[in-house]
Amino acid sequence: MRAHSVRLTRFLIPILSPALLAGTVICAAQTLPAANPTNSLQRNNPVLSYPKPHISNQTDTYFGTAVADPYRWMEDVDAPETRAWIDAENKVTAQYFAPLAPMRNALRSRMEALFNFERFSAPVRYGSRYVYSHNTGLQNQSPIYWTEGLNGEPHLLLDPNTLSADGTVALNGASITDDGRLAAFSLAEAGSDWMKITVREIATGKDLPDVIHWTKFGSATWRKDGSGFYYTHFDPPTGNTELKAVTNAPKIYYHQLGTGQSADRLVFERPDDREIFLGTHITDDGRYLVLSQNKGTSPNNELAVLDLTTPGAKIVRLIDTPDAAFHVIGNDGTKFWLYTTLNAPNGKVVQIDLDHSDRKQWKTVLPESKSKLDDVSLVNRKLVANYLTDAHSTIEVFQEDGQHLQALKLPGIGSVSGLRGKRDDSETFYTFTNFTAPGTIYRLDLKTMQSTVYRQPKLNFDPLQYVTTEVFVSSKDGTKVPVFLTAKKGMERNGQNPTLLYAYGGFNISLTPAFSPTLITWLEHGGIYAQASLRGGGEYGEAWHQAGMKLKKQNVFDDFIACAEYLVREKYTSTPKLAIQGGSNGGLLVGAMLTQRPELFAAANAQVGVMDMLRFDKFTVGFGWKQDYGSPSENEAEFHAIYKYSPLHNLKPGSRYPATLITTADHDDRVFPAHSFKFAAQMQADQAGPAPVLIRVETRAGHGAGMPLSKRLDVAADTLAFFLHELGAK
Repeated sequence: MRAHSVRLTRFLIPILSPALLAGTVICAAQTLPAANPTNSLQRNNPVLSYPKPHISNQTDTYFGTAVADPYRWMEDVDAPETRAWIDAENKVTAQYFAPLAPMRNALRSRMEALFNFERFSAPVRYGSRYVYSHNTGLQNQSPIYWTEGLNGEPHLLLDPNTLSADGTVALNGASITDDGRLAAFSLAEAGSDWMKITVREIATGKDLPDVIHWTKFGSATWRKDGSGFYYTHFDPPTGNTELKAVTNAPKIYYHQLGTGQSADRLVFERPDDREIFLGTHITDDGRYLVLSQNKGTSPNNELAVLDLTTPGAKIVRLIDTPDAAFHVIGNDGTKFWLYTTLNAPNGKVVQIDLDHSDRKQWKTVLPESKSKLDDVSLVNRKLVANYLTDAHSTIEVFQEDGQHLQALKLPGIGSVSGLRGKRDDSETFYTFTNFTAPGTIYRLDLKTMQSTVYRQPKLNFDPLQYVTTEVFVSSKDGTKVPVFLTAKKGMERNGQNPTLLYAYGGFNISLTPAFSPTLITWLEHGGIYAQASLRGGGEYGEAWHQAGMKLKKQNVFDDFIACAEYLVREKYTSTPKLAIQGGSNGGLLVGAMLTQRPELFAAANAQVGVMDMLRFDKFTVGFGWKQDYGSPSENEAEFHAIYKYSPLHNLKPGSRYPATLITTADHDDRVFPAHSFKFAAQMQADQAGPAPVLIRVETRAGHGAGMPLSKRLDVAADTLAFFLHELGAK
């Protein structure tokens, strides 16, 4: 089994047609005065005439509380009226950006130059072959290559850029057979979560006839001999609703190579709970299929195993109480190493025996640490542990029995990923990155424990001009919140620095240092980048996560407000120079900030945000988020907590909101775009101040994953131009 990562896949990923009805124009104009933000700086913005969509009398009642939903009709995103509104809004946004074209184009050119460097992923060995991705610089999608031996000649395995003219077909996953003979590709179109699986012979590049449709959230899991694979399948939506309909009740099927999908065999399902998500992997020895079952996005899960070497074997439920997280790291026969948060919110490693799996007989191998155990691998019969210490990586290496061997020396404060391999491998690779350093790949010899640089990108900027510091901010209740601050060396704390505060705060997701050419462009313009690790995330383990969940969600917003106030109080910046940004769950965060503390910020970018917190569970996989947010329609206490902060429902007429750019995409089937549509329409109607309220709707794009580089550059250039203009930066 490839080294298991205990990091959870982000349920929400941050950054990043005119019609007439019955001969009547359905979008009239609402003219607002020229936009001058609430701060004292003068802007030369054009007069913006927002569309004025019709208001319905839709009202819902939750536990005796009547809640109006005047733009419910926007949930029909393909209706002529909705498409006309989108078209009209994009025209308003284009009108705003037209005078900014010289600055915007210059920003895009600079970001394109900064993106133009070779990027590699860490190689992974399969048999005698190594597989990795390689982008020459400005390719929309990164091609996949393989070599015979580590230093062999590169051979192209798949170039996703050839799969569509506009670069919107993306590779969401590649699963390789243990001997390096076959590859199963998970391909997604136009940003959707829906994928199809295709199979290719690696040596010849020949595609096999095997194609699997209607799969999501996972790649193929090959059997040891490469004769077939397991995959997650969902029932196809009826009608033209694949981007909207609730997607639940997954099933695990087995596909035998050379047969049609209709002949695939059902292996596992959970008909008792349609909100369970399923995952699979196979142990290194090929003996056990491991079936993980999570309730929605909860980190707690159940585990079942199937002995593939015993004909007629039944699935054994190894963990049948989801009272913690349980993930298989590796095995030696019936002896398994498991990562768990059971009585250890920061994570620990235990050893169990399938023949004696009672919890009383579990043996602790790595006890819980003060730092969060974020990732752990079993390679070369060693446990390689990636800890998060104040939101950055530290690596410790142990014997299989838990005896400490040594700490891995890292180049500095940053983030480590990789460290994959098998139990008997003698090498592994990892990538180190931080805010000003793109990923450098290291080869770690697990016999000598020596790290050597394997691939290092060549930069077209000077990282020594910038410095990152970490500060700790006291939140409303005294909780210390870590914040990374990156800026040019010698930056003066005079309150005049344009500053971008970014955060996420949810779903056990950890924000750690990461490189972005967009960030470098911001820094080059004198900006400060502040990245806050709020409660609700995973930076300090499950206790930190739970402190920002459900009835405690307001803690997340209090943390963010405290960070913003700190930046102003300590004169890093001031309100007229402060912008905020967040994506997905972070878009919800920005929406809550706009409604709770609009006077604290000058500009905001809410990306693909969850804005209608009373209906998030009605679309695609939103039901899974109830584990973090609570259920607004099923639990009265949770309804009242959610209703109190739901961005859409806390906009108020006559309010003066800061300059706001809302970004979403027409193929986002993770966070349904109607969230952003309704929020934008209501905010434009309620805005009493002169600052612009804009929405930018990208086409043939989704939640962010797989978006081609050209589109990412377009969005980033618009966003950065918006911030610099509204903050009065040169």
